[in-house]
Order: sequence, then C-alpha cells, then structure tokens
Amino acid sequence: MSLLVLIIFIHFFFSFFSFAIIEAIDLHYLNHSCSSNKTFTPISFYNSNLQTLLTSLSSHATTAQFFNSTTGGGDTGETIYGSFMCRGDVTNHTCQECVKTATQQITLRCPNSKDALIWYHECLVRYSNSCFFSTMEEWPRFDLLDYYNVTKNSTKEGSYGWLLAKTLSDAVGEAANAGPEGTMKFATKNATLSGSQSLYTLVQCTPDLSSKDCSKCLGDIMRDIPLCCLGKCAMVLYPSCTLMFGLSRFYRDVVALGVVGSNIGTQEPEPSGNKNSSSRPIVIVVILLILATLSFLQCYFLRRRARKRHYNILLRENFGRESVTLEGLQFELAIIKTATNNFSLENKIGKGGFGEVYKGILPCGRHIAVKRLSTSSQQGSVEFKNEILLIAKLQHKNLVELIGFCLDMQEKILIYEFMPNGSLDKFLFGTQQNSISWSKRYKIIEMIARGVLYLHEYSRLKIIHRDLKPSNILLDEHMNPKISDFGMARIVEIDQDRGKTKRIVGTWGYMSPEYIMFGQFSEKSDVFSFGVMVLEIITGKRNINSHASPYMSNGLLSHVWRQWKDHTPLSILDPILKESYSQIEVTKCIQIGLLCVQENKNNRPTMTKVVSYLDGHTLLPSPLKPAFFLLDKIHQNIATQHISVNEMSISTYCAR
Repeated sequence: MSLLVLIIFIHFFFSFFSFAIIEAIDLHYLNHSCSSNKTFTPISFYNSNLQTLLTSLSSHATTAQFFNSTTGGGDTGETIYGSFMCRGDVTNHTCQECVKTATQQITLRCPNSKDALIWYHECLVRYSNSCFFSTMEEWPRFDLLDYYNVTKNSTKEGSYGWLLAKTLSDAVGEAANAGPEGTMKFATKNATLSGSQSLYTLVQCTPDLSSKDCSKCLGDIMRDIPLCCLGKCAMVLYPSCTLMFGLSRFYRDVVALGVVGSNIGTQEPEPSGNKNSSSRPIVIVVILLILATLSFLQCYFLRRRARKRHYNILLRENFGRESVTLEGLQFELAIIKTATNNFSLENKIGKGGFGEVYKGILPCGRHIAVKRLSTSSQQGSVEFKNEILLIAKLQHKNLVELIGFCLDMQEKILIYEFMPNGSLDKFLFGTQQNSISWSKRYKIIEMIARGVLYLHEYSRLKIIHRDLKPSNILLDEHMNPKISDFGMARIVEIDQDRGKTKRIVGTWGYMSPEYIMFGQFSEKSDVFSFGVMVLEIITGKRNINSHASPYMSNGLLSHVWRQWKDHTPLSILDPILKESYSQIEVTKCIQIGLLCVQENKNNRPTMTKVVSYLDGHTLLPSPLKPAFFLLDKIHQNIATQHISVNEMSISTYCAR
C-alpha cells in the first residue's frame, strides 16, 4: 500500500514537472523588419483585416508547423498575405507558443507597417500586402556570424572549412529534395572534427518553395559567408530559408520527453516473492532519488518563475504601458555577468562619464558591448529609461542596434551589438590613420548622412541627436559606420520643429552657434555637427585642440574656408591619402561640409538635400562664410549655463 502511495506521489510530481517544463518555454527573439514606406492608419480596414489574419495564424499553429493565409480584398480593402513557419525540430507546443508570441510582438515592434517580419529562434511570422507565397526571397535578412575561429587548436583551418562546406551541402541536398511542394524542407547533419569535437548543422526552407528554389536560397547563403573563417557558431536567416551551425548540439530531440513520460506511466509493481523482496530496497532508493530530483526541479522552476515575476514587476514600474514592447529586450543580471566574466578588467574596452563599457559573449556566441552605468553617473534613471524607449523604436543599418537592457536594483545596463573596429576618431586622429582610404572615408560620409536623415525624416520619432562626432560613430567589421550614444532624450511637442533649453549639453567644437549662445536646437544643429565631421574626415584634423577655439579665426573651419576662397580646396586633404582619391568627390564633400557649417542655420541644407548632393542629383550652391565668432562673445552668453563637455550624449525627439 505504501509503495502504491509513493507511485501516486511520483505521478503527481511528474505531472507537475511536465507542467513546469511547458510553462518554462524560453523563446529567443532574434530580430524584426518593418516597412518604413508602406504604412496604414490604426482606424482602417487594413488594421482590422490584419488582426483577423494574425488570429488565424496563431490558431493554426496548434496543428501545423507551416501555414499560409490571406484576408481582405474586395469591399474590405487590400488583401493581406500572412505566413508562419516553425523550426523543424521544435515540438507542437513550442511552435504554438512561439507563433502566439510572435503575432503579438510583430504589431508592437512594427506598428502601422503594411509589411513586417519577425524572427525567433524557434519560428518566424510574416505578413505583407504583396503576395510572397511560393516565392524565394532573400531580403530582409538577419545574421549572427562568429569570425573568431575556435577550431584552430583542434583541426586545421582548411580542413575545417572543407568539412563545414561538405556537411552543409549534404544538409542542403537533403532539405531541398525532401519532397514536392508542401513537404517540410528541413534537415540536420553532424560531422566529427577531431577527437570528441563535433560539428552540427541545420538548414530549412519554407515548404511552399520548389526544390530548385530551396537549393538556390540555401546555396546563396553559403556563397555569401566565408565558411573557411567562421568560428564556433553562425546563423543566417532569410525570409525563405534558414542556415545554422555550431560546435555544440543546438537542435532538439523532440521525442525524448515523451519517452520518459511513457516509461513512468507504464511502471507497475512486481508480484510478491523472494525476487520482489530482494529488489525492494533498490526500488525505494530509486524512488527517493527521483523524489529528491523532482523536489530540486520544483524549487528551480518556482525560483525561476519568481525571478521572472520580479523582473516583470520592475519593468511595469519603470516603463508602464511600454513594458509590453520592451519585455523581449530585458536581460537577467546573471546572464550579463556570465557574458562579461563578471565585468572583469580583461573584458573592459572603454570608459566615460556614464560609467564603463565591457565586451561580452552571449550563450549563443553573439558578441556584445555592455554599457554599465555607474552609481555616480550623471545619467540617472529617467535618462536611462528614455534612452531605452528611444533606441528600441529605431531600426536602421547605420544606427547601432540595442540588443537589450538590464534594470535590477542599483544596476542600469545597456547591451548593444559589438562593433569590432571601434570608433571613427581612432582612424582619423589615432594610430590607425593609414588604414582608412579615401574610398572608405567617402562611403562613411554617405552612410552617416543616411543615418542622420533617417533620424530626422523617416524614423517613427523625429530625433535630434545633439552630439554627432567621430567618437560616436562606430565601425563594424566591414568599416560600415553606425551612429551611437543617443543618451538622454526628451519629448517635445508634436508640431514643434525646434526647441530651447537652459542646459547646454554636447561636445565643444561640434555644437552650432545658435545652440551655444541661445540654447536653440533643431535639425540644423545636427547638420552643423555633420558638417564639422565631414571636414574632419577629409582633413584628418580635429576641429578642436588645446590651443584654440574651433570658432576663432585660426580654427579648422576658418582654415578650410580660406583655402576654398583661394581656389585651393584640395590642399586641406589629409596628406596620408596622397594621390589615391577622386578630386571630384573630395571637392564635393568640402563644399557640402562648408554648406553645413554656415553661421545662419537657415542657410544650412537639410539632410535630405545633403543626401541628394552626395548622390549627385542636385547642383550644389556656393557656400557662405562659416560660423566664426570670438570666444569672449560665447562666454558672455553662456556664463550662467552648464555645458557638458563629452560626459554624455544628448538626443531630443518628438513623436511624428
């Protein structure tokens, strides 16, 4: 009888354990993409049809791992096409939870977008007003690539690249030839590198692709990434296909849990006799071990649930209604400590008035930059929250991506994508000057201009950065620039095209005259800062030094203006560049820089015109004299004002 009670007790715990596993599904958000030029109004047929479509997708995820659906058309407005696909190795329940979460998050992350896609590690959800069914599409795309080759100690680089390519090719062939359209096109392959180290690969296409299109989609991924130089993990996601690999097994065995449950459920007491008597102590020991394990697991899941509840409460207290949007960006402090080796000195890569910056590696292998605000930082809780709310709503290839944040007791932490080449100022004024050619500089000028244009015109919020400078331009592995350090942002009126402040914050040498003297800021303030940067990129010289004010007659702007008036503009070019440059491009950029730093802000071009000038679509006007004025005049106007010199970055934005 007592043994039967123990068995019932075990069954109860396994029931609880199974429930805990279901509740503890940890979905991994990866990225999303929204259309910026195709939008709809909240009160419209499109919005109501979209909600119907997303509900349909979520309901079908209970029985399918891939589903296409349409709504609308006719009297109810545009037709909307929607689809979801779960990874081939996830369980039905995980697929259902992932699609349910994705359909909720996609409208929060892409409000009013007619075309949107969201990736999780376990699934993707997509909708559009253009039909994409049975069509191979490779844009937008998302990738996580690790270029640090950890296999050097275990196998030769060449053999690693060859084995990786062969294993992926085998998987691609199996997935593409899995069957006709409608068949799940999914495959995993593994291979032994050396000793006990193994390589694991996973590929998948949407089932509505033909075998030929599936093979081409995955083949294009393999051609786009340098297989020989990749390290311990990689992930490349297209709308129509997915490719992943790693040195540890990352895909699931979906039958394991079912087998365990089956074995426990069919266990029966043995008949009485000597055999039963001799085995009874062993059975009791096994049962006690199982109970101890289950008790431990129960405590673990209860503690995890309590910790999650704690973080959710903190999120709601600090962000209110916005907490729903930010939930997927919140990191636990323990994960960040592990990623940065508990904020070790070896991982420290920078320091500023806000605190310190550390390099870290997430469990998936992604490299990150962790900005940890010190308790003595002037950037307080309000500014920290505003920065999160601002950057989380921005998405552009020339803005540094905010991966997440942590808000826990006294800790305020921001997590950004890691930019391996550091900041632009190191290449312009540091020891790496020789490594940045004119073609790279011109590309950097163009891409910064498009990033600032996005902030001013095309983002969901109208943003004035107020601290554009080379040290706030970070460079990725391909030397592509990304604008960073948005700092403290504050909301102004929706119909306000300029603002005024008594607290002047920014960096000396990049602030416009009307901002320094009168506290007036606008989009033209950023245009001025951009113009100064352009001239610094061309000359390789700082606009500010220890001997002179940038606004006095012996500053960089004055020097460039004199050479322009003397018809010798190319004499200001960084001598490191020698003859390897385009005279037309250099002259055009000098003219753009001078136009941007004119004293009267009304004479400065908008960023729309700047981009048009760079594209060669618009004739450039002649610049007027730049902003020169004496230092004592500045001191007269700002003697009672507080100026923050490079302690933190300030951004101001207003809702569109």
